Amino acid sequence: MRAIWTGAIGFGLVNIPIKIYSATQSSSLDLDMLDRMDQSNIKYKRVNKNTGKEVSWDNIVKGYLLKKDKYIVLEDADFEEASPEKNKMINLHSFVKIEEIDSIYFETPYYLEPAKGGEKAYQLLLKALEKSKTAGLGSFVMRSAEILALIKPYSNLLLLNKLRFEEEIRSPDELKIPSNTKMKKKEIDMALQLINQHAQTFDISSYKNEYTADLLKIIKQKAKGKHTSIRKIHVEHTKSTDLLEKLKASLA
Repeated sequence: MRAIWTGAIGFGLVNIPIKIYSATQSSSLDLDMLDRMDQSNIKYKRVNKNTGKEVSWDNIVKGYLLKKDKYIVLEDADFEEASPEKNKMINLHSFVKIEEIDSIYFETPYYLEPAKGGEKAYQLLLKALEKSKTAGLGSFVMRSAEILALIKPYSNLLLLNKLRFEEEIRSPDELKIPSNTKMKKKEIDMALQLINQHAQTFDISSYKNEYTADLLKIIKQKAKGKHTSIRKIHVEHTKSTDLLEKLKASLA
């Protein structure tokens, strides 16, 4: 694995040098875009809107649209100037119980590795978080964006979870959610019985990306010149009047 960020964790006056690695990878198939006519690979070009000519990466800069056709160009130094300490430091300013954070705020996980000289301090923070059953909250800058970070113990290492800021969560007020729907006690009791019937301890190894596996089977069949028949699925919505009967059938 290749580190995507290097810096330090600020734990009081203790600075722990660390490296950040991506903890996830896609399980979807890597599909290329092709021209249907001759199956040639489709390539994307970075084209100047005014001249129509391709632009090399060396000549591409980032800019903020201030007003129509007026951009403020930002250089690497400008990104470093904005909160320069956050470009190299994840300062843990508070410690919280993980269960206090709603799942809607969790985003991307990353592995943390101690850099040379930071092994003992890394282990100290890891053990302290384990014993206190808390996680450290801090923020830093990675790839020109501020990240709200939750650092917690995971197995025998520290895991950083990227959290969404409050302003990144959309309000559900526009959704049409029924509020005072009358439910029969028998319906609720049977729904609870159905849940209890299928309750089990969570085991992530029980869940596989079946869609990718099925798609790969189709690819292998097509490679052999075989064509698969399309299964048509019709989902029948349960009517309110049929709810009790469907619950009974589910339990049976």
